Amino acid sequence: MNRPPLISRRGFAGGAALAVATLAIPSLRAQPKLEKSKIAIAVGGKAAFYYLPLTISEQLGYFKAEGLDIEISDFAGGARALQAVVGGSADVCSGAFEHTINLQAKNQMFQAFVLQGRAPQIAFGISTKNLPNYKSLTDLKGKRIGVSAPGSSTNMMANLVLSRAGLKPSDVSFIGVGTAAGALTALRSGQIDAMSNTDPVMTMLEQKGEVKIISDTRTLKGTTEVFGGSMPAGCLYAPLEFVQKHPNTCQAMANAIVHGLKWLQTAGPGDIIKTVPESYLLGDRALYLASFNKVRESISLDGIIPDDGARTALKALASFDPSIRADKIDIAKTYTNEFAKRAKDRFKA
Repeated sequence: MNRPPLISRRGFAGGAALAVATLAIPSLRAQPKLEKSKIAIAVGGKAAFYYLPLTISEQLGYFKAEGLDIEISDFAGGARALQAVVGGSADVCSGAFEHTINLQAKNQMFQAFVLQGRAPQIAFGISTKNLPNYKSLTDLKGKRIGVSAPGSSTNMMANLVLSRAGLKPSDVSFIGVGTAAGALTALRSGQIDAMSNTDPVMTMLEQKGEVKIISDTRTLKGTTEVFGGSMPAGCLYAPLEFVQKHPNTCQAMANAIVHGLKWLQTAGPGDIIKTVPESYLLGDRALYLASFNKVRESISLDGIIPDDGARTALKALASFDPSIRADKIDIAKTYTNEFAKRAKDRFKA
């Protein structure tokens, strides 16, 4: 068989490469220009599994791949992270979905645009050292309860649990302890009598017998038992005006988070250990991985906020906070799924 001259094969290869390059140009041009590429994100307790998708997307370079230059500031709790956004020192908050409802009740319009967690991952535990004879929630009257920060989702969960026993927030003292080593120290040293917090902290205390868990939303089943339905948790949210003025930037952030969620679906424990900073492990790899296995199902699969979950959140908040009137909240304005749906289609999440 006669082989074509070398020059022809080279010419064909060059032509093919040119054709591929030409095909690629429209897609590059079609990528929308970011209205703002440098973004400041505030988060309350970044080392918690509650924000694992944010850490994964950051560590694996998924934000950079979307053309974003992300600066993440870590605060003691979600309420403080929110203050940074309200005060203008951050653009976006990585925090609890229910803050969008609380803010609307104060005539401040914020909108969540991609979900990180489909369960709150918060556990409420009693100190076995300080309250060895604990029998019921009424025993907590007058006691000190540790939360990540006053006003944060850990505080809201505690308020909800206490309200079911007829206790008001003013019947206890809430103390901010963060979500990492400080929380462990606060409970172990006897500074607090009970704690509402996230993992890995709660699993570490639970496995060592230092807390008795009385309410748990680290699983989908536990979340339904506590809230009566699905409950959206960690998400990226921002002032509604920011979302409306920066749609391409919000799309890029949603893409990065959903890319991270897709990676987490197949990641093994070893992959997680290699990806997160060493300080997140709190000095105990085995317990960190045990914590991850406990909360794994609570991580969102595709970044989409469920409509029924948003309604559950509103109902839960209105049940213990008289300043939130369900009939006055436009729940549809607290979130949008348009960005997450596009990201889900792109990454097949």
